[in-house]
Amino acid sequence: MENFEFSTELLPGLPEDLGLECLSGLPYTAHRLASRVCHRWRDLLQSPDFYYHRKKLGCTQKVACLVLNFNGGTVNGPKKPGVSPSYGIAVFDSVNQRWDRLAPVYRYPNGLPLFCQLASCEGQLVVMGGWDPVSYDPVTDVFIYDFMTQQWRQGKDMPSKRSFFAIGACLGRVFIAGGHDENKNALRSAWVYDLRKDEWSQLGEMSEERDECEGVVIEEDEFWVVSGYRTESQGQFDGSADVYGLKSGQWRRVEGVWEPGRCPRSCVGMGKDGKLVNWAELNPAVRVGTCGISLGGRVLVTGSGYQGGPHGYYMVEMKEGQNNKLEKLNVPDEFSGFVQSGCYAEI
Repeated sequence: MENFEFSTELLPGLPEDLGLECLSGLPYTAHRLASRVCHRWRDLLQSPDFYYHRKKLGCTQKVACLVLNFNGGTVNGPKKPGVSPSYGIAVFDSVNQRWDRLAPVYRYPNGLPLFCQLASCEGQLVVMGGWDPVSYDPVTDVFIYDFMTQQWRQGKDMPSKRSFFAIGACLGRVFIAGGHDENKNALRSAWVYDLRKDEWSQLGEMSEERDECEGVVIEEDEFWVVSGYRTESQGQFDGSADVYGLKSGQWRRVEGVWEPGRCPRSCVGMGKDGKLVNWAELNPAVRVGTCGISLGGRVLVTGSGYQGGPHGYYMVEMKEGQNNKLEKLNVPDEFSGFVQSGCYAEI
């Protein structure tokens, strides 16, 4: 908290450091109300320095953010012929077993762009790209949800239209790479979005084109772009990865990190041993339509046992050298449908 200036007492009668400790321990769900107490509390709660202070103290909490198929308020309910699925964002707090639905993005009140991508950093959720839910045209929209204010704002558009790209976020920046353009040509280009500056910067190119690749950020040090395929190799997923060093600013290629021929979308995670994990291989109950989101020592995994089967939600405690047993969750009907993608947000 070195950069934050204190002009008055945070809590009357208490030393400054103790007042700061008390506010740091507030649950994130109370931040919006607390920000109305006074201007100083509002400025403090909105400060990135305060966010990292809470993170250092262990006061932040990881929640799962899911792009979920909602149909008239009831997922998995009767679907009208010819009506496209409507996607919104569900938030699952595994500590309090609480489910919430975020307010719609104002530009898309009836559903998010199809195949949009999610990332999160500094307590904010970023939604970008996808296809317009009416025209199916690729979009370059960027929207940011602030969990403190509980409001959306629009960010600077993506530099170009791309679909099915890898995404990852770290230290106030969102990285994207690969995917394909409007002509379905696979891409090897990569960009980074600075959340605070609302600016895009181009990175160096990867070693090869990677369509339908998956992104993973490892220990705030590397952005991994896993698998994918080249334009002329439609659907033939590669076993390699391109790794971008966040400190070096350079790419390196790693071979043999993924099973060739298997789609990595929403299935890639990091195990306790520091190796990539395929969430679809944890259990036959989630081998189809799999999505895994790490929430610290536990992972939320969703999926079906077979094509067209019911969608299940499970928690898995990741322990090195042990079989990872799935614990089935009882999910409200509204939130029990197909998960297109997701990420965690540390709030």
